[in-house]
Amino acid sequence: MYIFVFLQPMDYQKLFSADVPSFMRSPVREIFRKVDLSAICSFAGGYPSADTFPLSSIPALARTVLDKYGSKALQYGATQGVPELRKLIASRYGVPVERVQITTSSQQGIDVCSRVLLNPGDSVMAHSPVYLGALQSFRSYRASVREISPDGPAPKFIYVIPDFNNPTGETMSLEQREELVAIARLHDCLIVEDSPYRELRYSGESVTPIMELAPERTLHLGSFSKVFAPGFRIGWIIGPEPVLEQIYICKQSLDLCPPVMDQYMAAEFLGSGELDRNLEHTLSEYRSRRDLMLSLLEKYMPSGVSWTHPEGGLFLWLTLPENIDTVALYDKALSRGVAYVAGSFFYPDGSHRNTMRMNFSYVPIEKMEGGISLLADIIANDL
Repeated sequence: MYIFVFLQPMDYQKLFSADVPSFMRSPVREIFRKVDLSAICSFAGGYPSADTFPLSSIPALARTVLDKYGSKALQYGATQGVPELRKLIASRYGVPVERVQITTSSQQGIDVCSRVLLNPGDSVMAHSPVYLGALQSFRSYRASVREISPDGPAPKFIYVIPDFNNPTGETMSLEQREELVAIARLHDCLIVEDSPYRELRYSGESVTPIMELAPERTLHLGSFSKVFAPGFRIGWIIGPEPVLEQIYICKQSLDLCPPVMDQYMAAEFLGSGELDRNLEHTLSEYRSRRDLMLSLLEKYMPSGVSWTHPEGGLFLWLTLPENIDTVALYDKALSRGVAYVAGSFFYPDGSHRNTMRMNFSYVPIEKMEGGISLLADIIANDL
């Protein structure tokens, strides 16, 4: 029997690293930590709809993997990822397999790029608003974030989500992508092309990915989270081999290797053609949800509120009259059973407090009208 006696309280703060003050809390994760999502109408997170998960296929996929690979599927694997999955991704994107690194989620892709490339005091260029998870990563390495421009000192890299941006839902045109490449070449820096939503296009024409315009300076991040299952935490980086080599070394100290069983299941799902078949269902589901949210916003939102009309992805971006503070309004909305993410969290300087991000993929479709109507009423009462 052990008896623990605490003689005096410890000062834990003095033990923390110099990086700790740079860590940001995610307001989205704080919502999930404190609130039962099933009890409210949440437009806050970026969760995919469980209706798109290939639930009925999972047992057969697991059985196939275990029959084919046996204990190998449960063992440690290569840091770069299992060869079977890397080859399939390389084939899908038309690149050599040497240019493919598997990651434990696309979020790790952002973080490992930051870890390898950034020193304290370095800068990253990005469009504002910028994905909150990326902003958290950049700040944790004590880098600053500024607008994309040909002027000023060279950044370490430029970060963009060109297809159906999180948080706005907007897509960069080919001309904008070419201009971005020109800026990167002017500064002689890399481009981190975060592309977890590219497969989720519901209307409009596909635009050439940046990695095809500048393969020598682009790190293209992809993910199975939005097209297969987010709980598997499997993503990838396609990029120049000299940079991937450093990422490979870095990842050895982070997680040794991505989850092996999950990789083999993703490889079977992709290689069998089942991913593309399931994607047809996913696109149909999300197209109807996007269209429904757009129609409900048109029906219920008061005058002075505007929003983006995304061609794909999971998000819309609302801009309210300037006198409305969506940070201050949030607790009132949550107390009445509806959640969103205030737009100011996506700005490095915390500005644009009259904006909000709305997700249309997660909320049960039968709750969407009630949630939009309620939110519109809360906004109208604050005008």
